[in-house]
Amino acid sequence: MTVTKQPAQAADTAPPQLRRFSFNPREGGIYVAFALIVVLFTVLTNGVLLEPQNISNIIVQNSYVLILAMGMMLIIIAGHIDLSVGSVVAVCGALCAVLTVNMGMPWLPALLITLVAGAVIGAWQGYWVAYFGIPAFIVTLAGMLAFRALTLTVLGNQGIGPFPEAIRTLSNGFTDGYLGNIGLGPLGGADLVSLLAGVAGVAAIVFVQWRQRKARLGYLQQVDPFGVFVLKVGGASLVVLAVVIQLARFKNLPWVLVLLTVLVLGYTLIANRSVFGRHIYAIGGNKQAAELSGVKVKSVTFWIFVNMGVLAALAGVIFAGRLNQAGPTAGTAFELDAIAAAFIGGAAVQGGVGKVVGAVTGGLIMAVINNGMSLLGAPSERVMLVKGLVLLAAVAYDIWTKKRAVS
Repeated sequence: MTVTKQPAQAADTAPPQLRRFSFNPREGGIYVAFALIVVLFTVLTNGVLLEPQNISNIIVQNSYVLILAMGMMLIIIAGHIDLSVGSVVAVCGALCAVLTVNMGMPWLPALLITLVAGAVIGAWQGYWVAYFGIPAFIVTLAGMLAFRALTLTVLGNQGIGPFPEAIRTLSNGFTDGYLGNIGLGPLGGADLVSLLAGVAGVAAIVFVQWRQRKARLGYLQQVDPFGVFVLKVGGASLVVLAVVIQLARFKNLPWVLVLLTVLVLGYTLIANRSVFGRHIYAIGGNKQAAELSGVKVKSVTFWIFVNMGVLAALAGVIFAGRLNQAGPTAGTAFELDAIAAAFIGGAAVQGGVGKVVGAVTGGLIMAVINNGMSLLGAPSERVMLVKGLVLLAAVAYDIWTKKRAVS
């Protein structure tokens, strides 16, 4: 009896294939839309939108939305919603004002106490959602009313201020020009430290992308051709460097931008590289399957609400410091801005999909629309109309791409 040997499978040793240029409309559409919106308002405002001072204003004036959007994205990925963040912003800003202004407490202990208070608020709501089983919509709707009432009880009909210099600097201040300015030809002078920070950021982007490409090649996965890879990384690097140069020409880097950068990097690592982050996606994708796989669904749900409370407290301090006053109406409709930023940034209505960078991009889209239409002198009702249509279009686009993928 003759035995014929089968040829060995070459799949394990096959070289990685280079794919043609591909575009994922679900993931990449948000960045294309952002670029088109920036170009549109740059043309309509005759370039004023991209002036150094205006770019700085966009970042500083909308920092609280970006902070809230990062936490809201994690909440939505897990399949929940938080309607109370605006009221939590208000009550935590009021608490910080009472501690620093009325009681004369140093700013750092007051800030830490405020963040702990935000964590307690998040734990309170997270308990009812995770362990008692009440839908997050109901729990946070009750929280929105309760914490707004608490803010009015603490402040009455008047604000408390002014805040200490350190908190105002965190909200509105800029890094010092430690090494002076450097000439940039027709662009004038720019802060050297800010430029070095921009170069370091570009180097980090190139290193991370190159490392990911190398890892995929090691696992014999498909990657973009080298030329396409260079174009993608080079485009992102040029955008980052251009923004940093404009900021360096004005008043250096805003401190709140430094804070946002740290938060974005930290939450991106948590969402994409940690077990906790993978559990969040698993819960949003299929809660029952996650439970059967050993994911501690209740614990994860509890902690994402604690995290949301801390970020809302931080946003409350930033917002109050920017206005130099904690007012009873602070935080009004902030929850809508944060939710809109998350959905515009690619979060799926059903949960399980979304990125922290996408939430920040969605927040920046809202910020550019607000700023651009303000520069054009548009009335507030028209701004609200445009933002509503953009939100509807983003969700409709998400559903359309999902149906197209299934079909």
